[in-house]
Amino acid sequence: MSQELISLLIAAVSLMYATVGQAGGTAFLAVMAFAGFAPSEMRTTALLLNIVAAGYATWRLHDRGLIDWNLLTRLTLPSLLAAFGGGLLTVSGRAYFVLTGTLLIIAAALIAFRRSEDNVGPLRYSLVPAALVGLSSGFVSGLSGVGGGVFLTAQLLAFKWASPRGAAAISPPFILVNSIAGLAGLLIAGQRLSQAAPLYACGALFGSVVGTTIGLRWMSQQATRYMLAAVLVFAGVRLLAR
Repeated sequence: MSQELISLLIAAVSLMYATVGQAGGTAFLAVMAFAGFAPSEMRTTALLLNIVAAGYATWRLHDRGLIDWNLLTRLTLPSLLAAFGGGLLTVSGRAYFVLTGTLLIIAAALIAFRRSEDNVGPLRYSLVPAALVGLSSGFVSGLSGVGGGVFLTAQLLAFKWASPRGAAAISPPFILVNSIAGLAGLLIAGQRLSQAAPLYACGALFGSVVGTTIGLRWMSQQATRYMLAAVLVFAGVRLLAR
């Protein structure tokens, strides 16, 4: 598969994920698995693309005042060290694909079958539970190469701390900082980026620009939840098939 076609696929999945507040790390991994990338390149490249896509989405959401910075801080601070530590661990071959694919399908099930939180009121959380949610999401982020937003969203909805759109607004900045920490751990551990990473980053940015605009203007609570579950199932099944 040519680098240009891979970049177009990355742009397409970045657009789809950005509509529901995700950077696209899961789908980036699926595209790379389909294209036959070496496992040693997949996590690093996916996290770099997360940084690009989530960075743009964070700027747009902050500009519109949609980010709950208090909750985000409580989630993010414990997650950073965990993401860095997860990035230091090496998971190769079939075990990596099975682990990541299974986690994505579990996250999709949690999101799809939690219906009562679509119109949730004020957020209900305390410091220790929020820290544990951030810690677990950050560790999985670094370990799998996914930005952590999908696992964070699943837990926020499961605990009824946020509506689908509220969780979608918290995910991009959470993904951004954890992807940076995870990427740092991976690079220190000796993992490498794809040589065409700059081209793929352009695709991720384009998709994020278009998808974020769609999500902010036209996505309802229910559509956000089901769209997110669908893309997680797709990415999870694709990784398991690899």
